[in-house]
Amino acid sequence: MSANVETMAYAGQVPWHGLGHKVGKDVTPEQMELVAGLDWKVNKVPFHNPMTKSDSEDFFVLIRDKDGKELSPCGHSYIPVQNRQALGFFKKFTDSGDMTLETAGSLDGGRRIFVLAKTSESFSIKGKDKVDSYLLCYHPHIWGQSLKIMWTPIRVVCSNTLMMALDGKSSEFRMPHIREFDGDVQFKAEQALGLAHDKMETFKEQANLLASKEFTDKDLWKYWILLFQPSLKNEPNPTPEMFSRTLETLSSLIHTQPGSTVAKNTWWQALNAVTYYLDHESGRSRDATMTSVWLGQKAALKRRALESAVKFATQ
Repeated sequence: MSANVETMAYAGQVPWHGLGHKVGKDVTPEQMELVAGLDWKVNKVPFHNPMTKSDSEDFFVLIRDKDGKELSPCGHSYIPVQNRQALGFFKKFTDSGDMTLETAGSLDGGRRIFVLAKTSESFSIKGKDKVDSYLLCYHPHIWGQSLKIMWTPIRVVCSNTLMMALDGKSSEFRMPHIREFDGDVQFKAEQALGLAHDKMETFKEQANLLASKEFTDKDLWKYWILLFQPSLKNEPNPTPEMFSRTLETLSSLIHTQPGSTVAKNTWWQALNAVTYYLDHESGRSRDATMTSVWLGQKAALKRRALESAVKFATQ
């Protein structure tokens, strides 16, 4: 398996990254834990200083119990959250039929855990281009990083992701590792995720707007330049010779990406050329790209791509 992905399981179709072990669509959190290789615990143990041959009272190390692997140093106040607790967050939703687990796994040698669940909400553009609603739980065993629960729509035809804010201030529910992941914290997370329905409705309105507005070639190039080659944004008459390979790739993808004939020549097509490129074409490896498009710079770039597309469509 690829270097960044340690273990993984998935339900339904093979994920776009092509990694993992298949499970049934009605998989429970307990079953997913086993098949995804997440059935291990993290222990916080005092840091042993080989110079003084003594244990520190202020610094600790997170150790995986199944193989003794050191995952991260941590401080005295750090409280580990176990993989079973992260998966257990989804149990009431899967038991009620409101969600189904899609994929879960371990990245970066067990330092980063993720769980992706599909909700029951969806919509279609022009009755053909379906978009489903998902929740992602990112659970790091890393000092200084928080557990996060985010919402993302995923375009079915090509599995494009677009991490979205649950409210106007932050992009996710977040919990620092300085308290227990108990019932009170889970309740607050569920309250935050109640906003996911409203975000899906907002995104549906934005998507339909984009699908109803056609772009001009001039504005399309302005859009791509702002996102990928801002050094040309003040160039009055940019020529193809000035464009980077990324812009050349986008000029091809807008006509060849899956679903390109739906809402052709619209800002919906332009946005999806960008998300398809970032999810499927850019980067040296699929597993590293998955981390970036969910959690890193590419996720932020896709959010900017949506905001910019809406601005162009409404000007």
